[in-house]
Amino acid sequence: MGFILFLMAALWAVGWAMKTPVRLRLGMIGLLYVGVVLANLVLTEGAELRTATGGDVRPWLVLGGVAALGGGYALLLRRLRARHAPSHAPEPARDGPFRDAELTRYARHIVLREIGGAGQKRLKSARVLVVGAGGLGSPVLLYLAAAGVGTLGGIDDDTVDGSNLQRQVIHRDAMIGTPKVFSAQAAVEALNPFITLRPYHRRLTADIAAELFAEYDLILDGTDNFDTRYLVNRAAIAAHKPLISGAITQWEGQISLFDPGADGPCYECVFPERPAPGLAPACAEAGVIAPLPGVIGTLMATEALKALTGAGTGLRGRLLIFDALDAETRVIRVTRRADCAACGTGAKAGAA
Repeated sequence: MGFILFLMAALWAVGWAMKTPVRLRLGMIGLLYVGVVLANLVLTEGAELRTATGGDVRPWLVLGGVAALGGGYALLLRRLRARHAPSHAPEPARDGPFRDAELTRYARHIVLREIGGAGQKRLKSARVLVVGAGGLGSPVLLYLAAAGVGTLGGIDDDTVDGSNLQRQVIHRDAMIGTPKVFSAQAAVEALNPFITLRPYHRRLTADIAAELFAEYDLILDGTDNFDTRYLVNRAAIAAHKPLISGAITQWEGQISLFDPGADGPCYECVFPERPAPGLAPACAEAGVIAPLPGVIGTLMATEALKALTGAGTGLRGRLLIFDALDAETRVIRVTRRADCAACGTGAKAGAA
């Protein structure tokens, strides 16, 4: 009997050393135990195998009963502990607007004089649409989600490609082939379960822009082509929504807040015409340094939080340009154009 117990202990030790799952180790020891019991029940008295395994089944049955009782007690205790352990799921809503876990999460915002509890409440009730879930959309969505913006929208018709992962930090290698908005949704929900991301897996077009923009308080444009930027700008003007637009190429990025409703310029006031072919190539053609979308996207998220809470001075009427290669940042004044085709007399003439 001592040899069999030694063999069982050896099986457990070898399994532990080889990192074999506990269930598999218990299964092997259980098979050995059943074999020993059967040998003592079936074989005749005096048989070599029966003698080698103790010659009497009763001690083995007692040992099995004790092991079963101990295992059952341990299992019951584990289930009771799991039932009464603190849950990691979001707590039930309090009487106020925040759960306890949210107050802990947003504590660094709440102690900021410029945001405080009132500003965090505005973020919780805010709705922000992000056009594009790529290089700029990645940090924008992550930081707005982390900051507690209650409802985010993300619209993009593209899927995750391996070439995106050099800079689009919201996506993972396992998400290659997945629509970007669903990949972003998974990342955002994992980061903050207290906010909602509405994914729109489709291209933004003029026929859906008006209805979509009407559902949000603020629009952020992180797209990489001028056709979509002009479309976003005109839809934001029509919906009377402020627009934060960012752009990147190679080592340089820019950002501004366009809000003609507050007497600021719109995107077309500053960029009335598309650049000549080849003058502003897309990142796929010209390349882009990996952290640049993070720099500009994080600035976009910062401007969004300021616009939603009223903190500080925003970029309305100013264009910030960041040159990563020479480590320079400059800000230039931009103004409305009276004859702007999107928000000025040019638009009124076109409508007439």
